[in-house]
Amino acid sequence: MTQITLHKSEIYATLPNTALTAYFRNAGDMLADEAVLLGAVIRSILATDGHLTNKAIIQRLIEAIESTDDVVTIDIVRKTLEIVVDHTTDDI
Repeated sequence: MTQITLHKSEIYATLPNTALTAYFRNAGDMLADEAVLLGAVIRSILATDGHLTNKAIIQRLIEAIESTDDVVTIDIVRKTLEIVVDHTTDDI
């Protein structure tokens, strides 16, 4: 398995959505846990699929909710998912 190492600024640069990028950049430490999770999801998608899309991010976050019973983790994933969905335009 290929490991991709991206720094925080590089992670934001890979996001396909500029509104989402701006939201996380401006949030600072307020969304530290969510930013770490989003970074892990992005690295995972890039390592396995090689192409990052909003749909892939949303799909991975839903899978993360479905695969854990830890309420704290579920809360972080849910909040991250809400942010991603709120800042993603609908497909037409």
